[in-house]
Amino acid sequence: MKQKTKTFDFLLMLPPVLLAGFGIVMIYSASMVTSVLVDNNPAYEMALKQGIWLVIGLIGFLFACFFNYKIYQKLTKWIVLIMIIALLAVKFFGVTINYSTSWIHIGSLSIQPSEFVKIGLIIYLATIYTKKQAYIGDFFKAVLPPLAITSLLLALIISQPDVGTAAIIFSIACAVIFSSGIKFRHLSLLIFIGVTILVAIGFQMVTDEKASRFTGAYQPFEDPDDSGYQLIQSYIAIGTGGLSGVGIGQGVQKLGYLTQAESDFIMAVVAEELGLFGVLFVLINLSIIVLRGLFIAKKCENAFGSLLAIGISAMIGIQAIINLGAISGLLPITGVPLPFVSYGGTSLVVLLFSVGILNNIARHVNYQRFNEETVIPDQSEKNVQFYNRKRRQTTSAQ
Repeated sequence: MKQKTKTFDFLLMLPPVLLAGFGIVMIYSASMVTSVLVDNNPAYEMALKQGIWLVIGLIGFLFACFFNYKIYQKLTKWIVLIMIIALLAVKFFGVTINYSTSWIHIGSLSIQPSEFVKIGLIIYLATIYTKKQAYIGDFFKAVLPPLAITSLLLALIISQPDVGTAAIIFSIACAVIFSSGIKFRHLSLLIFIGVTILVAIGFQMVTDEKASRFTGAYQPFEDPDDSGYQLIQSYIAIGTGGLSGVGIGQGVQKLGYLTQAESDFIMAVVAEELGLFGVLFVLINLSIIVLRGLFIAKKCENAFGSLLAIGISAMIGIQAIINLGAISGLLPITGVPLPFVSYGGTSLVVLLFSVGILNNIARHVNYQRFNEETVIPDQSEKNVQFYNRKRRQTTSAQ
């Protein structure tokens, strides 16, 4: 029992739980007034829903912590099939929210399949490029074939239309592919082609409302009542908070001035009510998860586990960068939630499940390190042979 306890990476387990709990508190603060006055719901409505999703996410988190991550390699074909079916289901049964048909209603729950595609594609690419390590330098034999599935998934997501999520998934795929060991010129070619296609399709499918997000991001004060309104309200919230904030629940911008305060712009509410200290709390915990994930990827001797850890770390890091860039005016507003904190059940469940996988990889790494550091009391040749045999049996059982 003591040996099994040592394999847990508590530095990786605590931050996501802290952020998710913190997120529920901030969601309640950000939505309590609009829930009553606008939606005619109880003040705790959104926080309660997020709490239910958190319970589901924690169950998935614990399951993933104990489920051997290597088994996902055997399930890859089924994972790909489920991803395609789920995205096709959105085309026929999807519900439109905020100009995108990306959700499916199951009873009272709204599920966004594209969120599951993020972790599913990471598993798929990690599996395929692990198998192709022997000839990873061959672009047409190793690099190109898996991109057919990737392109199909991206096309289905773009058609919703959800160019923001497609861009995130494309970036995650690039991180996994680059880490697999392909040549830099091959990666550069893929990025050039991918970005060109995304931009071309984006301009073709973008509506006037979505186009205003780009113009409002870099010139908000030229149209403060329309395209620049949301970003200006975010600036006011961030600037008002100062060092320690105005106090939790005391923010003003969430009172109908800053829309989507509980989701995409929840960090602006954090900045206003908790100030720089609240912002640093979120940033430090996110940084711990991402950096710890990359550390685990480096220590993992299994190629599949290493690529999986890189992909999950990239997924969390990229989403955080895009969200924070949007609320600060560095990037266009694309509707990307802040990992673990923003309102959104599907996103929270997928993130907790993904970090659970990361913890399982860490457990295997720590188990191996624990065995290597164990001291053999008796160094006689007979006992050494017995110890090595028992160690091989233990490793095989694990």
